Amino acid sequence: MEKVRLLIMGGGPAGYTAGIYASRAGLAPVLYEGPEPGGQLTTTTMIENYPGFAKGVDPYTLTGAMREQAAGVGTDIRRGTITRADLSRRPFVFDIDGTPAVEADALIIATGATARYLGLPSEHKYRGAGVSACATCDGFFYRKKDVAVVGGGDTACEEATYLAGLCKKVYMIVRRDVFRASEAMQQRVRQTPNIEVLWNCNTLEVLGDGQNVTGARLQRKDGEVFDISVDGFFLAIGHHPNSDLFKDVLALDGNGYIVTDGASSHTNIEGVFAAGDVQDPHYRQAITAAASGCRAAIDAEKYLKK
Repeated sequence: MEKVRLLIMGGGPAGYTAGIYASRAGLAPVLYEGPEPGGQLTTTTMIENYPGFAKGVDPYTLTGAMREQAAGVGTDIRRGTITRADLSRRPFVFDIDGTPAVEADALIIATGATARYLGLPSEHKYRGAGVSACATCDGFFYRKKDVAVVGGGDTACEEATYLAGLCKKVYMIVRRDVFRASEAMQQRVRQTPNIEVLWNCNTLEVLGDGQNVTGARLQRKDGEVFDISVDGFFLAIGHHPNSDLFKDVLALDGNGYIVTDGASSHTNIEGVFAAGDVQDPHYRQAITAAASGCRAAIDAEKYLKK
């Protein structure tokens, strides 16, 4: 069985950045990219809020550059998914795609989180072409246009009020007759004149012209079916952190995010660190994930050299 000092799980901004810092620290990290190299970032179309790119950058260019830099400084980047992690003994033992393969002295988990979608074929068809799960990432593209936000919780209200500052009109599609959001967030929605709440509605289909989103088909609780015309369709019904592999081992919060110690990346198991969206339920941005990967690599370096 192969023995490595540091194993990194995840090929997104957090994982690649951890690889860069760990390689420069002489830790010879091995990084398994998992089933989605580039991470959730690759589900958007153009990134205009990552520093250093005055005209924006497409996600594959950005994550590709991160990957190339990590590999260039010595990160051993591999395709494959870690399917089992035994953290009960040292060194830790990992299965790769179902086969026991690697032992490691330390682990950085940077597996990210997956946005929850409605599961509609049309939603999948227009993902990245009008369908988005990140208003902060993609709202800029819908300035002066009409958009819809699905959800009734704090995240949906926050996304809707953010978009209202950019867009002509924002529809909120809420399946019940009340919000689940805090009273403060509800007040923000009520006080924003260009937000219209569509109560007791479910989305039947995302409408489009074959290239981009043009609207959504909704159904009220009483059975009425009607269409709205929008250019953007935003999901705000939550994220699922990719932490299932560790649900009986590491400390997780009520939503499955890995709990870390304060501002550090330390988990409840010594030598195991978490970075990026798998431990961040709040920001979920490429730049914060990259910063988190930096912290995890520095924490891992101090642990391994201790």
